[in-house]
Amino acid sequence: MKKIIVIGGGAAGAKAASKAKRLNSNNYVEMYIEDDEIAYSLCGLPYYIGGCVNDINKLRVRSAKDFLNNGIEVFFNSKLQKIFPDKKCVLIDNNHIFYDELILALGAHVNIPKIENINANNIFTLHKLISGVEIRNKMLNSKKALIVGGGYIAIELCEAFINNGLEVVIIEKNEHIANDFDEDFSKLIQEMMVSKCSSNINLILSSEVVKIKTDENNNFISAITDKNEEIEADFCVLSTGASPNIDIAKDAGITIGRTGAIQVDNRMRTNIENIFACGDCCEKYSAITKEPMYIGLGTIANKEGRVAAINAVGGENFETFDGILGSTITRFFDYTISKTGMSYKKALKLKDSINIEPIFANITKKDKAGYMPNAGDLTIKLIADKRSGELLGAQGIGLSGNIAQRINTITSLLETRSSVDDLLHLDLPYAPPYSSSIDPILTAAYKLREMMNK
Repeated sequence: MKKIIVIGGGAAGAKAASKAKRLNSNNYVEMYIEDDEIAYSLCGLPYYIGGCVNDINKLRVRSAKDFLNNGIEVFFNSKLQKIFPDKKCVLIDNNHIFYDELILALGAHVNIPKIENINANNIFTLHKLISGVEIRNKMLNSKKALIVGGGYIAIELCEAFINNGLEVVIIEKNEHIANDFDEDFSKLIQEMMVSKCSSNINLILSSEVVKIKTDENNNFISAITDKNEEIEADFCVLSTGASPNIDIAKDAGITIGRTGAIQVDNRMRTNIENIFACGDCCEKYSAITKEPMYIGLGTIANKEGRVAAINAVGGENFETFDGILGSTITRFFDYTISKTGMSYKKALKLKDSINIEPIFANITKKDKAGYMPNAGDLTIKLIADKRSGELLGAQGIGLSGNIAQRINTITSLLETRSSVDDLLHLDLPYAPPYSSSIDPILTAAYKLREMMNK
């Protein structure tokens, strides 16, 4: 029997606690959570705000009672103050709590940009269930919204706001939104968004907000950019990314990696014995390059929480988590946007260090037989190494959900370090409602092989 302390109740922490108890019901498992929410879907908040999900409680995956019924004690509003690795003890709310194994699922915090008057009223971040409720309530009584940042959350919130009749302004400091994609794909995404909602959306690129204007009650009324442009709106949402919570771990002597997150091995172990880390507080590794990377996703956090628990419980069995591809997907109305593996710009940056010669093929084709009444354009970009033929990544955009099945296929091939020829030998299913007789990803692969033979 072990006493296992889990700090954090998000996707990673909830999974770790549950798995540790299931593996050995005699284990004494406690969870300490800084706020009053546990095991909920942060990713679902844009869809609650937009009205697609009509009840915030549907985003609550499990309750404290569910954990207690499984023998796991949950302590809300409990702040971790210090870790004493030599004593195998943590200080929480001035109480010393001892452990046999400690699992840190500390999560991440929203990046708040340095903007004058950033703490004004009606400026929101999307980081908790309550923030989703607050944004929805404000949206329902507004006509215009400002979103600072142009990542996935910004795209999803933009859809939510437009669906509710609002005009939306997005301010992005980079030259393009969706900056994780290659420039040509970012441009496609921008063009798609503007063409889809030309009267409701305004993209302001290569600009940063430097000042917030407020009324006499400190309510947000407008934002001033570094180009001295003033954008008025009823409220503002910061979609400016997140950074791992590491300060207490760092103070305890836990190694912080190159990405600024907690460094772990493939068993989610930190450099200190009996201390594990998982979820948005810890570093990931690229399955392709083996280089450290950082991304915060619920899918990854769940897997890491499971692996941390298995190895914390110990015994004869162990589990490894051997890297990620950075696979992502979202939608904007009836368009799907997705990517996996390396972008072409990332491959170019790493070409000397990992000895590759990156090439790419871009194709646009109907997502199903052209004579089908709902056939739509689908654009796929495949990236590969010209020398070895190994696939490196893919990006896609198109109507309906048919991008997902193509990106999922490439993801499976990337995991097995497959080549362009391996892709061409896949026996992909075909019927007119689902694909052209030569699937779009095969068309892109044929184009790549031609380039490799030149």
